Amino acid sequence: MPSCPECENNLDIEMDEVEEGDVVACDECGSEYEVVGVEPLELTRVGDGVIDDDDEPFDEEEEEE
Repeated sequence: MPSCPECENNLDIEMDEVEEGDVVACDECGSEYEVVGVEPLELTRVGDGVIDDDDEPFDEEEEEE
């Protein structure tokens, strides 16, 4: 059973029920992980390295055209 990299708690993941793209959360610390591989199981922390378009700074010059 995989463990949470943040708190080392066991992640309750049913291996036969998860698919790539699913998001699982640690019951102990609440960290969320996306399943990026099933065999072998690979998890990526949600939000790491992801740039959300809504978080881009507002550029005033573009709006003044």
